[in-house]
Amino acid sequence: MSFERFYVHNGQAWALAQVPVLDEVSFRREILESCAAAGRLVSLFAHGPKDKNICIYAVVGMDHEGRLSVFSMQVPAGKTGFESLTPVLPQAHLFEREIAEQSGLQPQGHPWPKPVRRHQNYSFYQIHSEEVHEVAVGPVHAGIIEPGHFRFQCHGEEVLNLEIQLGYQHRGIEKMMEEISLERAVLVAESVAGDTVIGHTSAFCSNIEALSDTQVPLQAEMIRAMALELERLANHVGDLGALSTDIGFLPVSAYYGRLRGEFLNLSMELCGSRFGRSLCRPGGVLFSLDEGMIDDFRRRLLKAKKDFTDVAELFFSTPSVLSRLESTGRISRQAVEQLGLVGLTARACGHERDVRTDYASGMFRFHHIPVSTASSGDVYARALVRRLEAQRSIEFLLEALQQIPSGELLNKPSRLKPDSMALSMAEGWRGEIAHVAITDSQSRICRYKIKDPSFNNWMALSLAVRGGQISDFPLCNKSFNLSYAGHDL
Repeated sequence: MSFERFYVHNGQAWALAQVPVLDEVSFRREILESCAAAGRLVSLFAHGPKDKNICIYAVVGMDHEGRLSVFSMQVPAGKTGFESLTPVLPQAHLFEREIAEQSGLQPQGHPWPKPVRRHQNYSFYQIHSEEVHEVAVGPVHAGIIEPGHFRFQCHGEEVLNLEIQLGYQHRGIEKMMEEISLERAVLVAESVAGDTVIGHTSAFCSNIEALSDTQVPLQAEMIRAMALELERLANHVGDLGALSTDIGFLPVSAYYGRLRGEFLNLSMELCGSRFGRSLCRPGGVLFSLDEGMIDDFRRRLLKAKKDFTDVAELFFSTPSVLSRLESTGRISRQAVEQLGLVGLTARACGHERDVRTDYASGMFRFHHIPVSTASSGDVYARALVRRLEAQRSIEFLLEALQQIPSGELLNKPSRLKPDSMALSMAEGWRGEIAHVAITDSQSRICRYKIKDPSFNNWMALSLAVRGGQISDFPLCNKSFNLSYAGHDL
Protein backbone atom coordinates (compact mmCIF):
# COMPACT_ATOMS: atom_id res chain seq x y z
CA MET A 1 0.00 0.00 0.00
CA SER A 2 1.58 3.29 -1.10
CA PHE A 3 0.75 6.56 0.63
CA GLU A 4 2.02 10.08 0.98
CA ARG A 5 3.83 10.60 4.27
CA PHE A 6 2.34 13.19 6.60
CA TYR A 7 4.92 15.27 8.46
CA VAL A 8 4.30 17.60 11.40
CA HIS A 9 6.39 19.81 13.66
CA ASN A 10 6.60 20.20 17.41
CA GLY A 11 3.73 22.31 18.72
CA GLN A 12 1.50 21.82 15.68
CA ALA A 13 -2.16 20.82 15.33
CA TRP A 14 -3.83 19.23 12.32
CA ALA A 15 -7.14 17.70 11.25
CA LEU A 16 -7.54 14.01 12.09
CA ALA A 17 -8.59 13.41 8.50
CA GLN A 18 -5.06 14.33 7.39
CA VAL A 19 -3.50 11.37 9.21
CA PRO A 20 -2.87 8.47 6.78
CA VAL A 21 -4.70 5.27 7.69
CA LEU A 22 -2.74 2.16 6.67
CA ASP A 23 -3.46 -1.52 6.70
CA GLU A 24 -1.56 -3.55 9.29
CA VAL A 25 1.14 -4.77 6.92
CA SER A 26 1.85 -1.26 5.61
CA PHE A 27 1.69 0.25 9.11
CA ARG A 28 4.24 -2.23 10.39
CA ARG A 29 6.50 -1.79 7.36
CA GLU A 30 6.41 2.01 7.62
CA ILE A 31 7.50 1.93 11.26
CA LEU A 32 10.31 -0.54 10.61
CA GLU A 33 11.60 1.24 7.52
CA SER A 34 11.45 4.67 9.15
CA CYS A 35 13.32 3.47 12.24
CA ALA A 36 15.89 1.71 10.05
CA ALA A 37 16.45 5.07 8.32
CA ALA A 38 17.54 6.84 11.54
CA GLY A 39 13.98 7.39 12.84
CA ARG A 40 12.66 6.33 16.23
CA LEU A 41 9.33 5.87 17.97
CA VAL A 42 8.31 9.03 19.79
CA SER A 43 4.84 7.68 20.59
CA LEU A 44 2.71 4.64 19.82
CA PHE A 45 -0.75 4.42 21.36
CA ALA A 46 -4.31 3.19 20.83
CA HIS A 47 -7.49 5.24 20.75
CA GLY A 48 -11.07 4.04 20.67
CA PRO A 49 -13.59 1.99 22.68
CA LYS A 50 -12.80 -1.68 23.16
CA ASP A 51 -16.07 -2.83 21.55
CA LYS A 52 -15.54 -0.83 18.34
CA ASN A 53 -12.78 -0.10 15.84
CA ILE A 54 -9.58 0.87 17.60
CA CYS A 55 -7.06 3.16 15.95
CA ILE A 56 -3.35 2.80 16.69
CA TYR A 57 -1.36 5.98 16.08
CA ALA A 58 2.38 6.10 15.50
CA VAL A 59 4.59 9.16 15.78
CA VAL A 60 8.07 8.59 14.37
CA GLY A 61 10.72 11.21 14.99
CA MET A 62 13.33 12.00 12.36
CA ASP A 63 15.77 13.75 14.68
CA HIS A 64 18.26 14.67 11.97
CA GLU A 65 15.48 16.38 9.97
CA GLY A 66 13.64 17.98 12.89
CA ARG A 67 10.25 16.67 11.83
CA LEU A 68 7.82 13.94 12.81
CA SER A 69 5.84 11.47 10.73
CA VAL A 70 2.31 10.61 11.89
CA PHE A 71 0.23 7.69 10.60
CA SER A 72 -2.25 5.14 11.91
CA MET A 73 -3.96 1.81 11.40
CA GLN A 74 -7.49 0.65 12.16
CA VAL A 75 -8.00 -2.56 14.12
CA PRO A 76 -11.57 -3.71 13.37
CA ALA A 77 -13.98 -4.62 16.14
CA GLY A 78 -13.68 -8.26 17.08
CA LYS A 79 -10.02 -8.55 16.23
CA THR A 80 -8.05 -9.23 19.38
CA GLY A 81 -4.53 -8.29 18.42
CA PHE A 82 -1.82 -7.37 15.94
CA GLU A 83 1.64 -8.65 15.08
CA SER A 84 4.20 -7.38 17.56
CA LEU A 85 7.00 -5.10 16.40
CA THR A 86 9.14 -5.81 19.45
CA PRO A 87 11.04 -8.89 18.22
CA VAL A 88 12.59 -6.79 15.43
CA LEU A 89 12.22 -3.32 17.00
CA PRO A 90 12.94 -3.51 20.76
CA GLN A 91 12.10 0.16 21.33
CA ALA A 92 8.43 -0.76 20.74
CA HIS A 93 8.32 -3.18 23.68
CA LEU A 94 6.83 -0.91 26.34
CA PHE A 95 4.52 0.95 23.94
CA GLU A 96 2.98 -2.37 22.86
CA ARG A 97 2.57 -3.59 26.42
CA GLU A 98 0.82 -0.33 27.27
CA ILE A 99 -1.49 -0.70 24.24
CA ALA A 100 -2.43 -4.18 25.46
CA GLU A 101 -3.13 -2.90 28.95
CA GLN A 102 -5.18 0.12 27.85
CA SER A 103 -7.07 -1.25 24.85
CA GLY A 104 -7.07 -5.03 25.25
CA LEU A 105 -5.35 -5.54 21.88
CA GLN A 106 -2.60 -8.12 22.25
CA PRO A 107 0.78 -7.72 20.49
CA GLN A 108 1.09 -11.25 19.17
CA GLY A 109 4.63 -12.56 19.40
CA HIS A 110 5.74 -10.05 22.02
CA PRO A 111 8.53 -11.77 24.00
CA TRP A 112 7.53 -10.43 27.41
CA PRO A 113 3.96 -9.03 27.42
CA LYS A 114 3.73 -8.23 31.12
CA PRO A 115 1.45 -5.38 32.25
CA VAL A 116 2.95 -1.91 32.51
CA ARG A 117 1.04 -0.58 35.51
CA ARG A 118 -1.55 -3.17 36.52
CA HIS A 119 0.37 -6.17 37.77
CA GLN A 120 -2.15 -8.41 39.49
CA ASN A 121 -1.41 -12.16 39.34
CA TYR A 122 1.89 -11.56 37.65
CA SER A 123 4.90 -13.88 38.03
CA PHE A 124 8.41 -12.48 38.06
CA TYR A 125 11.15 -13.66 35.74
CA GLN A 126 13.21 -16.37 37.45
CA ILE A 127 16.52 -18.12 36.91
CA HIS A 128 16.33 -21.66 38.25
CA SER A 129 19.64 -22.67 39.76
CA GLU A 130 20.89 -23.71 43.19
CA GLU A 131 23.61 -21.05 42.88
CA VAL A 132 21.27 -18.16 42.02
CA HIS A 133 19.50 -16.25 44.76
CA GLU A 134 16.80 -13.61 44.59
CA VAL A 135 16.82 -10.18 46.23
CA ALA A 136 13.57 -8.21 46.47
CA VAL A 137 13.66 -4.46 47.18
CA GLY A 138 10.55 -2.32 47.70
CA PRO A 139 7.96 -1.17 46.84
CA VAL A 140 8.22 0.36 50.33
CA HIS A 141 11.69 1.81 50.78
CA ALA A 142 13.69 3.00 53.77
CA GLY A 143 13.96 6.53 52.37
CA ILE A 144 11.19 9.03 51.64
CA ILE A 145 10.82 8.13 47.96
CA GLU A 146 8.10 6.91 45.67
CA PRO A 147 7.22 3.19 45.58
CA GLY A 148 8.75 0.82 43.08
CA HIS A 149 9.70 -2.85 43.24
CA PHE A 150 13.10 -4.19 42.14
CA ARG A 151 13.62 -7.96 41.82
CA PHE A 152 17.25 -9.06 41.41
CA GLN A 153 18.49 -12.46 40.29
CA CYS A 154 22.05 -12.75 41.61
CA HIS A 155 24.98 -15.13 41.53
CA GLY A 156 26.87 -14.12 44.62
CA GLU A 157 27.17 -10.35 44.35
CA GLU A 158 26.81 -10.32 40.56
CA VAL A 159 23.46 -9.19 39.16
CA LEU A 160 22.29 -11.52 36.40
CA ASN A 161 18.96 -9.78 35.87
CA LEU A 162 16.93 -6.96 37.36
CA GLU A 163 13.19 -6.77 36.83
CA ILE A 164 11.51 -3.47 37.68
CA GLN A 165 7.85 -3.45 38.58
CA LEU A 166 6.07 -0.11 38.74
CA GLY A 167 2.44 0.96 38.76
CA TYR A 168 2.10 1.85 42.44
CA GLN A 169 1.73 5.53 41.52
CA HIS A 170 -0.87 4.92 38.79
CA ARG A 171 -3.37 7.79 39.07
CA GLY A 172 -5.23 7.50 35.78
CA ILE A 173 -4.00 10.89 34.62
CA GLU A 174 -4.57 10.35 30.89
CA LYS A 175 -8.20 9.35 31.46
CA MET A 176 -8.67 12.26 33.84
CA MET A 177 -7.53 14.69 31.15
CA GLU A 178 -10.46 13.57 29.00
CA GLU A 179 -13.06 14.19 31.70
CA ILE A 180 -12.21 17.56 33.28
CA SER A 181 -12.17 21.19 32.20
CA LEU A 182 -9.06 22.80 30.72
CA GLU A 183 -8.79 24.95 33.85
CA ARG A 184 -8.43 21.80 35.96
CA ALA A 185 -6.45 19.88 33.35
CA VAL A 186 -3.52 22.28 33.60
CA LEU A 187 -3.32 21.49 37.32
CA VAL A 188 -3.21 17.79 36.49
CA ALA A 189 -0.44 18.46 33.96
CA GLU A 190 1.53 20.10 36.77
CA SER A 191 1.21 16.84 38.73
CA VAL A 192 2.38 14.33 36.11
CA ALA A 193 5.82 14.32 37.76
CA GLY A 194 6.33 16.62 40.72
CA ASP A 195 9.94 17.45 39.82
CA THR A 196 9.12 18.22 36.16
CA VAL A 197 6.26 20.70 36.53
CA ILE A 198 7.50 23.14 33.89
CA GLY A 199 8.40 20.42 31.38
CA HIS A 200 5.00 18.73 31.42
CA THR A 201 2.90 21.86 31.84
CA SER A 202 4.60 23.67 28.96
CA ALA A 203 3.92 20.65 26.70
CA PHE A 204 0.26 20.62 27.76
CA CYS A 205 -0.10 24.37 27.20
CA SER A 206 1.50 24.08 23.77
CA ASN A 207 -1.08 21.48 22.74
CA ILE A 208 -3.98 23.68 23.85
CA GLU A 209 -2.45 26.68 22.08
CA ALA A 210 -2.01 24.71 18.85
CA LEU A 211 -5.58 23.39 18.98
CA SER A 212 -6.97 26.90 19.50
CA ASP A 213 -4.61 28.85 17.21
CA THR A 214 -3.44 30.90 20.20
CA GLN A 215 -0.38 33.08 19.75
CA VAL A 216 1.86 33.04 22.83
CA PRO A 217 3.42 36.45 23.67
CA LEU A 218 7.20 36.60 23.28
CA GLN A 219 7.71 37.58 26.90
CA ALA A 220 5.79 34.47 27.99
CA GLU A 221 7.90 32.28 25.68
CA MET A 222 11.06 33.62 27.31
CA ILE A 223 9.77 33.16 30.85
CA ARG A 224 8.80 29.55 30.06
CA ALA A 225 12.27 28.83 28.67
CA MET A 226 13.90 30.38 31.73
CA ALA A 227 11.68 28.37 34.08
CA LEU A 228 12.51 25.16 32.20
CA GLU A 229 16.24 25.80 32.59
CA LEU A 230 15.83 26.66 36.27
CA GLU A 231 14.05 23.32 36.69
CA ARG A 232 16.91 21.59 34.88
CA LEU A 233 19.48 23.33 37.08
CA ALA A 234 17.80 22.44 40.35
CA ASN A 235 17.45 18.77 39.45
CA HIS A 236 20.88 18.29 37.88
CA VAL A 237 22.61 19.94 40.83
CA GLY A 238 20.47 17.96 43.26
CA ASP A 239 21.39 14.71 41.49
CA LEU A 240 25.09 15.51 41.63
CA GLY A 241 24.63 16.00 45.35
CA ALA A 242 22.81 12.69 45.67
CA LEU A 243 25.61 10.91 43.78
CA SER A 244 28.06 12.50 46.21
CA THR A 245 26.01 11.10 49.10
CA ASP A 246 25.97 7.62 47.60
CA ILE A 247 29.76 7.50 47.41
CA GLY A 248 30.25 9.09 50.84
CA PHE A 249 31.63 12.45 49.65
CA LEU A 250 29.50 14.33 52.16
CA PRO A 251 31.03 17.85 52.15
CA VAL A 252 30.41 18.15 48.41
CA SER A 253 26.95 16.62 48.85
CA ALA A 254 26.04 19.37 51.31
CA TYR A 255 27.40 22.06 49.00
CA TYR A 256 25.40 20.75 46.03
CA GLY A 257 22.33 20.62 48.26
CA ARG A 258 22.71 24.30 49.14
CA LEU A 259 23.03 25.21 45.46
CA ARG A 260 19.93 23.21 44.59
CA GLY A 261 18.07 25.23 47.19
CA GLU A 262 19.26 28.45 45.57
CA PHE A 263 17.85 27.47 42.17
CA LEU A 264 14.58 26.34 43.75
CA ASN A 265 14.38 29.68 45.56
CA LEU A 266 14.78 31.51 42.25
CA SER A 267 11.74 29.62 40.98
CA MET A 268 9.93 30.68 44.14
CA GLU A 269 10.81 34.31 43.44
CA LEU A 270 9.48 33.99 39.90
CA CYS A 271 6.09 32.38 40.52
CA GLY A 272 5.64 31.67 44.23
CA SER A 273 6.44 27.96 43.99
CA ARG A 274 9.84 26.29 44.41
CA PHE A 275 8.72 23.69 41.85
CA GLY A 276 7.25 26.03 39.23
CA ARG A 277 3.54 25.56 39.88
CA SER A 278 1.08 28.29 38.86
CA LEU A 279 3.42 29.74 36.23
CA CYS A 280 2.58 28.20 32.84
CA ARG A 281 -0.99 28.50 31.59
CA PRO A 282 -2.46 27.97 28.10
CA GLY A 283 -1.74 31.17 26.22
CA GLY A 284 1.32 32.24 28.21
CA VAL A 285 2.40 32.67 31.83
CA LEU A 286 1.00 34.33 34.95
CA PHE A 287 4.21 35.97 36.20
CA SER A 288 7.27 37.80 34.93
CA LEU A 289 10.29 39.71 36.27
CA ASP A 290 10.54 43.44 36.90
CA GLU A 291 13.82 45.36 36.74
CA GLY A 292 14.59 44.85 40.39
CA MET A 293 14.00 41.12 40.15
CA ILE A 294 16.16 40.90 37.02
CA ASP A 295 19.08 42.55 38.83
CA ASP A 296 18.60 40.24 41.82
CA PHE A 297 18.41 37.15 39.60
CA ARG A 298 21.59 38.15 37.77
CA ARG A 299 23.51 38.73 40.99
CA ARG A 300 22.41 35.41 42.49
CA LEU A 301 23.07 33.48 39.29
CA LEU A 302 26.60 34.89 38.97
CA LYS A 303 27.32 33.86 42.56
CA ALA A 304 25.81 30.40 41.97
CA LYS A 305 27.83 30.02 38.77
CA LYS A 306 31.08 30.57 40.65
CA ASP A 307 30.05 28.27 43.50
CA PHE A 308 28.94 25.53 41.11
CA THR A 309 32.18 25.79 39.12
CA ASP A 310 34.23 25.41 42.29
CA VAL A 311 32.36 22.43 43.74
CA ALA A 312 32.10 20.67 40.37
CA GLU A 313 35.84 21.02 39.86
CA LEU A 314 36.44 19.42 43.25
CA PHE A 315 33.97 16.61 42.56
CA PHE A 316 35.29 15.75 39.09
CA SER A 317 38.98 15.99 40.00
CA THR A 318 38.99 13.78 43.08
CA PRO A 319 40.56 10.37 42.23
CA SER A 320 38.39 8.42 44.69
CA VAL A 321 35.25 9.91 43.11
CA LEU A 322 36.36 9.07 39.58
CA SER A 323 37.33 5.52 40.52
CA ARG A 324 33.84 4.96 41.93
CA LEU A 325 31.95 6.45 38.96
CA GLU A 326 34.01 5.31 35.98
CA SER A 327 32.99 2.01 34.34
CA THR A 328 30.05 1.60 36.75
CA GLY A 329 26.60 1.07 35.24
CA ARG A 330 27.67 1.30 31.63
CA ILE A 331 25.10 1.59 28.82
CA SER A 332 26.17 1.00 25.23
CA ARG A 333 25.45 3.28 22.29
CA GLN A 334 23.77 0.29 20.64
CA ALA A 335 21.35 -0.01 23.57
CA VAL A 336 20.38 3.66 23.11
CA GLU A 337 19.51 2.99 19.47
CA GLN A 338 17.72 -0.32 20.07
CA LEU A 339 15.64 0.83 23.05
CA GLY A 340 15.03 4.42 21.94
CA LEU A 341 16.57 5.91 25.08
CA VAL A 342 16.29 9.68 25.48
CA GLY A 343 17.64 12.64 27.41
CA LEU A 344 20.87 12.69 29.37
CA THR A 345 20.90 8.86 29.30
CA ALA A 346 21.29 8.97 25.51
CA ARG A 347 23.64 11.96 25.53
CA ALA A 348 25.94 10.20 28.01
CA CYS A 349 26.43 7.56 25.29
CA GLY A 350 27.33 10.10 22.61
CA HIS A 351 23.87 10.64 21.06
CA GLU A 352 23.07 14.32 20.42
CA ARG A 353 19.37 13.80 21.12
CA ASP A 354 17.73 16.95 22.51
CA VAL A 355 14.27 18.35 21.78
CA ARG A 356 15.54 21.90 22.28
CA THR A 357 17.75 21.41 19.20
CA ASP A 358 16.08 18.67 17.15
CA TYR A 359 12.50 19.96 17.47
CA ALA A 360 13.06 23.51 18.67
CA SER A 361 9.95 25.43 19.67
CA GLY A 362 9.13 28.53 21.68
CA MET A 363 12.15 30.64 22.60
CA PHE A 364 14.55 27.80 21.74
CA ARG A 365 13.93 28.61 18.08
CA PHE A 366 15.98 31.76 18.62
CA HIS A 367 18.29 30.86 21.53
CA HIS A 368 20.35 27.75 20.86
CA ILE A 369 21.79 25.83 23.81
CA PRO A 370 24.69 23.55 22.75
CA VAL A 371 24.01 19.85 23.26
CA SER A 372 26.14 18.34 26.03
CA THR A 373 27.40 14.81 25.47
CA ALA A 374 29.81 12.24 26.88
CA SER A 375 30.86 8.93 25.38
CA SER A 376 31.45 6.28 28.05
CA GLY A 377 27.79 5.65 28.96
CA ASP A 378 28.58 5.00 32.64
CA VAL A 379 27.71 6.76 35.91
CA TYR A 380 30.61 9.15 35.33
CA ALA A 381 29.27 10.11 31.89
CA ARG A 382 25.78 10.75 33.22
CA ALA A 383 27.23 12.92 35.99
CA LEU A 384 29.41 14.80 33.49
CA VAL A 385 26.44 15.55 31.23
CA ARG A 386 24.62 16.97 34.25
CA ARG A 387 27.58 19.21 34.98
CA LEU A 388 27.83 20.48 31.40
CA GLU A 389 24.09 21.05 31.07
CA ALA A 390 23.94 22.91 34.37
CA GLN A 391 26.74 25.23 33.23
CA ARG A 392 24.99 25.91 29.92
CA SER A 393 21.65 26.49 31.62
CA ILE A 394 23.24 29.16 33.82
CA GLU A 395 24.79 30.80 30.75
CA PHE A 396 21.41 30.74 28.98
CA LEU A 397 19.67 32.32 31.97
CA LEU A 398 22.25 35.10 32.26
CA GLU A 399 21.85 35.88 28.57
CA ALA A 400 18.06 35.68 28.75
CA LEU A 401 17.91 38.17 31.62
CA GLN A 402 19.30 40.80 29.25
CA GLN A 403 16.74 40.08 26.52
CA ILE A 404 13.35 39.59 28.17
CA PRO A 405 10.81 41.10 25.73
CA SER A 406 8.16 43.50 26.92
CA GLY A 407 4.45 43.21 26.25
CA GLU A 408 1.64 40.88 27.23
CA LEU A 409 2.03 37.72 29.30
CA LEU A 410 -1.15 35.82 28.45
CA ASN A 411 -3.51 35.42 25.50
CA LYS A 412 -6.37 33.22 26.66
CA PRO A 413 -7.24 30.42 24.21
CA SER A 414 -10.57 30.25 22.45
CA ARG A 415 -12.53 27.11 21.60
CA LEU A 416 -10.49 24.09 20.54
CA LYS A 417 -10.69 22.91 16.95
CA PRO A 418 -12.91 19.84 16.50
CA ASP A 419 -11.73 16.47 15.13
CA SER A 420 -8.12 17.51 15.42
CA MET A 421 -4.84 16.27 16.83
CA ALA A 422 -1.85 18.09 18.33
CA LEU A 423 1.64 17.05 19.38
CA SER A 424 3.95 18.98 21.69
CA MET A 425 7.38 18.01 22.96
CA ALA A 426 9.72 19.50 25.56
CA GLU A 427 13.21 18.60 26.72
CA GLY A 428 12.61 18.06 30.41
CA TRP A 429 15.62 17.66 32.65
CA ARG A 430 15.38 13.87 32.30
CA GLY A 431 14.78 14.01 28.56
CA GLU A 432 12.07 14.02 25.94
CA ILE A 433 8.51 14.74 27.06
CA ALA A 434 5.78 14.13 24.46
CA HIS A 435 2.08 15.04 24.81
CA VAL A 436 -0.55 14.19 22.18
CA ALA A 437 -4.12 15.55 22.31
CA ILE A 438 -7.09 14.48 20.17
CA THR A 439 -10.42 16.32 20.07
CA ASP A 440 -13.84 14.99 19.09
CA SER A 441 -16.53 16.61 16.94
CA GLN A 442 -17.63 18.71 19.93
CA SER A 443 -14.12 20.13 20.44
CA ARG A 444 -13.64 18.16 23.65
CA ILE A 445 -10.42 16.28 24.39
CA CYS A 446 -11.25 12.62 23.82
CA ARG A 447 -7.71 11.20 24.05
CA TYR A 448 -4.69 12.57 25.83
CA LYS A 449 -1.42 10.65 25.63
CA ILE A 450 1.56 11.51 27.80
CA LYS A 451 5.08 10.14 27.56
CA ASP A 452 7.57 11.02 30.27
CA PRO A 453 11.25 10.26 29.52
CA SER A 454 11.22 7.70 32.33
CA PHE A 455 8.90 5.59 30.16
CA ASN A 456 11.76 5.23 27.67
CA ASN A 457 14.58 4.87 30.16
CA TRP A 458 13.62 2.49 32.99
CA MET A 459 14.88 -0.45 30.93
CA ALA A 460 18.27 1.27 30.78
CA LEU A 461 18.62 0.89 34.55
CA SER A 462 18.05 -2.87 34.23
CA LEU A 463 20.81 -3.07 31.63
CA ALA A 464 23.16 -0.83 33.60
CA VAL A 465 23.28 -3.14 36.62
CA ARG A 466 23.42 -6.38 34.65
CA GLY A 467 26.79 -8.06 35.21
CA GLY A 468 27.70 -5.59 37.96
CA GLN A 469 27.70 -5.82 41.74
CA ILE A 470 24.39 -5.48 43.56
CA SER A 471 26.07 -2.95 45.85
CA ASP A 472 26.37 -0.64 42.82
CA PHE A 473 22.59 -0.52 42.34
CA PRO A 474 21.92 2.59 44.48
CA LEU A 475 24.60 4.52 42.58
CA CYS A 476 23.34 3.35 39.19
CA ASN A 477 19.75 4.11 40.16
CA LYS A 478 20.60 7.65 41.24
CA SER A 479 22.64 8.26 38.08
CA PHE A 480 19.39 7.91 36.08
CA ASN A 481 17.03 9.24 38.80
CA LEU A 482 13.93 8.20 36.88
CA SER A 483 10.38 9.06 37.88
CA TYR A 484 7.95 6.48 39.23
CA ALA A 485 5.01 8.86 38.92
CA GLY A 486 6.02 10.03 35.43
CA HIS A 487 6.02 6.41 34.28
CA ASP A 488 2.83 5.39 36.06
CA LEU A 489 0.57 8.34 35.06
